Amino acid sequence: MRSCILWITVIAVVLLLAGCGATDKTTAPSGDLNPFAAAKVGTDSTLEVVTWNVEQFPKNGRATVDFLVEAIEALDADIVALQEITSVLDFRQVDTALPGYDGFRAGSAGYDINLAYLYKNSGPLTVDSIYEILIDDDALPRHPLVMQGSFDGKPFVTINNHYKCCGDNHLELNNDWDEETRRYNASLDLQAYIQQHFAGQRVIMVGDFNDELTDPAENNVFENFLDDPQEYRFADLAIAEGPSSGWSYPSWPSHLDHILVTGPLFTALERPDSEVRVIRLFDYLVSGWAEYDKNLSDHLPVFIRIKP
Repeated sequence: MRSCILWITVIAVVLLLAGCGATDKTTAPSGDLNPFAAAKVGTDSTLEVVTWNVEQFPKNGRATVDFLVEAIEALDADIVALQEITSVLDFRQVDTALPGYDGFRAGSAGYDINLAYLYKNSGPLTVDSIYEILIDDDALPRHPLVMQGSFDGKPFVTINNHYKCCGDNHLELNNDWDEETRRYNASLDLQAYIQQHFAGQRVIMVGDFNDELTDPAENNVFENFLDDPQEYRFADLAIAEGPSSGWSYPSWPSHLDHILVTGPLFTALERPDSEVRVIRLFDYLVSGWAEYDKNLSDHLPVFIRIKP
């Protein structure tokens, strides 16, 4: 009898200890350990490019590394263009934990918040080169990061950006250090670079542009692109013109993260299998935005899906 009571006691203690193993990290419903599993955007036949400012990565140390790995695994996009990668060591941890991806982080930008790419290393995507441009351009505090490659044999170019932040919403064109003027000049310089080096090519320019597409023309830092609709189109313009619930920077709220495509991709953008959307990853976490903001970023990722 004493032996039976002892065994019952041992089992009860084991069960109690097992119940104490919970952590602060959110888990998905039973049967799937990735909380973002339902957020998948990738398909086998289309090219997906995600742009995501991950706010001074890693914002919350190892927890941020783990959350980012889970998010990228779940999204299953071909290319993830990242901004604000502060720690090269933690970025390498993410790269190592994603065997289906290769990573590249720029190393020459100021403020130690660099641009980076994570991209699939098998399948229809082929990456030929990654390099920085406009290195001596004062309008661009982070040097744009170019990726050249092909998808299913079709060449394309991706340009990852992080424009200067802040300002007062007014262009002061006589002041080269005015924040809006620097963003305006950055747009002009990138347009000139595309025309000189990638004219007639499939170009997808993404990033945290730190300004809104819907500003009036006299203060719109993207007016040079908006005034040339035969060559350039902001694929996310409908998002910017839509409700704030769909914007990429909820805490303001505003829509600052954009995707610009050139003319050769207009037809692909109009196909029924294309999509452009802000990915509300916080919807998949038990504590919602508070948990997302603590462990990942104050920006949400934006993605484009096309068949080039």
